[in-house]
Amino acid sequence: MEDPMAAIRETFFQECDEQLAELETGLIAMENGTAETETVNAVFRAVHSMKGGAGIFALDALVRFAHVFETALDKVRSGTLAATPAVLGVFLRAADVLADLVHAARENTSVDNARTATMVAEFDKINNDCETPSPAPAKTAPAAGSGLFEAALEEQNSAWEISFTPRAELYAKANETAIILRELRRLGEIDVRLDASCLPELSELDPEGAYLTWHIKLTSDCDEAAIRHVFEFVEDDCVLLITPPEPQGFVPGTVITGDNGFKFEFFPPPEDEEPAPEPEAAVPPPPREAPAAAKNPAVEVMAAKAESAAAVSATIRVDLDRVDRMIDLVGELVINEAMLSQRVLEAGIARASGVAMALEELEHLTREIQDSVMAIRAQPVRSVFQRMPRLVREVAAQTHKQVRLVTEGEGTEVDKTVIERIADPLTHMIRNAIDHGLESTERRIEIGKPAEGTVKLIALHRSGRIVLEVSDDGAGINRARVREKAVENGVIAADAQLSDDEIDNLIFLPGFSTAAKVSDISGRGVGMDVVRQSVAALGGRISITSRPGLGSTFTLSLPLTLAVLDGMVVSAHGHTLIIPLSAIVETLKPRAQDVFPLDHEINVLALRGGYVPMVDIANSLCYSESFIEPEQSVALLVEGEGGVRAVLLVDAIHGQRQVVIKSLEANYRAVPGIGAATVMGDGRVALILDVDAMVRNARSDAGRGAELAVTEAV
Repeated sequence: MEDPMAAIRETFFQECDEQLAELETGLIAMENGTAETETVNAVFRAVHSMKGGAGIFALDALVRFAHVFETALDKVRSGTLAATPAVLGVFLRAADVLADLVHAARENTSVDNARTATMVAEFDKINNDCETPSPAPAKTAPAAGSGLFEAALEEQNSAWEISFTPRAELYAKANETAIILRELRRLGEIDVRLDASCLPELSELDPEGAYLTWHIKLTSDCDEAAIRHVFEFVEDDCVLLITPPEPQGFVPGTVITGDNGFKFEFFPPPEDEEPAPEPEAAVPPPPREAPAAAKNPAVEVMAAKAESAAAVSATIRVDLDRVDRMIDLVGELVINEAMLSQRVLEAGIARASGVAMALEELEHLTREIQDSVMAIRAQPVRSVFQRMPRLVREVAAQTHKQVRLVTEGEGTEVDKTVIERIADPLTHMIRNAIDHGLESTERRIEIGKPAEGTVKLIALHRSGRIVLEVSDDGAGINRARVREKAVENGVIAADAQLSDDEIDNLIFLPGFSTAAKVSDISGRGVGMDVVRQSVAALGGRISITSRPGLGSTFTLSLPLTLAVLDGMVVSAHGHTLIIPLSAIVETLKPRAQDVFPLDHEINVLALRGGYVPMVDIANSLCYSESFIEPEQSVALLVEGEGGVRAVLLVDAIHGQRQVVIKSLEANYRAVPGIGAATVMGDGRVALILDVDAMVRNARSDAGRGAELAVTEAV
């Protein structure tokens, strides 16, 4: 039988993910010194909410630890515990433990009790070390003379009247009225009276209902804001009425004796004097009686629910599988629209006819629907960027360097699938920038740079793609060291002639590292190789710009989504292919005098003072055993990862089209040179070229062809 609480439980864990993200963001803001009072309150609320929800599902380990965490945060809020770097370090480690406890509860796995106990011990230590607030200075007797009556008035405590009626939601969130009363007691002397007049008979009592009202008289010189602060987390789940104290004064004949023995007696103004002008009419204070909800809680709850419904946020929580299903259906709609267009074209219907015009409107509408559906999955990269400050802090501590992280473009939106898969590449690149890019603090001071190094993480949209840049102001790539290591590893020949860009790209080779020794951060030569593989798997490209002594910039160019693709439709030896539009630089018609053979199979095209290898697509994909004549073909200049270029030769270009990407590996198997597939308007499957693979193969073949040509010439 299906558990009726399963859906609610899953919603709780989804909210925990959001609250953990808010918790970490707030703690980092506190650490950076940019936090406001509301930030501290938001951090406290996040832990408090997780504790309340965990209590509903009897997640005792989570409740106990969240309570300890919450207590320490409350001390920071009240000012009894200073938010020092050491304390915030404990809080950040506690956030990790809290995330582990949430994960363990979600997956129903065991908890690392030793780690939790260690964290609790750290909380005990900072609680014991925090200074006890110094006692308030004793009030001295007012001096005689000017201001005597004002001072005497100030010494009279004010009595606030508070009426507090909890709703059922307050208890459902694991809040307790006893804790609220305890917090009020900290403000001054309280006199509490319980009103149980609305309590029904036992047979009519709802175990999850709320029927009690507390009338509280608080004698304190605090203001209303301090009182409302006590009810901050429950104010939306209760009926709260706070009546301010009435102005107090001295009755005629009151005698006050000063320290010097003089007596002062208070009398009203003489009748012949003109009375002071009365202040403008003000709204009278509310009457001192129980609120209407205490007399009829059912009416109050219904009114509260109606008010809450009117203020509901204009967002809904939808399961991701449903969104994916909708995206798949829209993809099928796009394919069927393309098929319909193909049928109309084959039928020879005039473009000015009603059918053709309606079809054109359908095409525009389909495109808008597709864009709107894809926008549902779009999320800002902020969720990934928020993880990086902690990474920078930890790596900086390990390397004993001073590092500052600067982020820009956190609101840049991209498909959720892409967001989930860019975290690892960014992590590796930032670790590499700190460990390899930035000099040591001593070295930076020695060469006149600021002691604190800077790492920048930038996101922006460019040409229909998302671009991520990781840059540093360090020493740049040591090309001599990279070349030496490449020769040592047998990657290149000792006399190989490489450009600066080619040397820079050697760091992406598997197992390549310039680190002198293996450490926890680097040295095994897997980091940048992982970056390249991850970026390639996303259909993206990565490039490097490095200036010696000034730093390096790694640029990732990724598609905004992995579901659709803008492509160029081409044909090669009777087969229809799709080339991603983002990889195409330009199209051209080769001339015979610009084509130079390296051997009988490999040609290069002279283009703007350089030579670019040419790839016969039909021969490369084994569609044809012969080679196409370059001057009888159409050439597409494409750019792969690292800015490396090649020229693809096809028979013809048939136009641009947005296509729905279908995984060839998942539905068939991996095919070299092919990235994915799609369904065309005529129902046939068209293959989407893997441009990066084509470029790599072309450059490799051209390199071998050049070596062969030199050998034959010698």
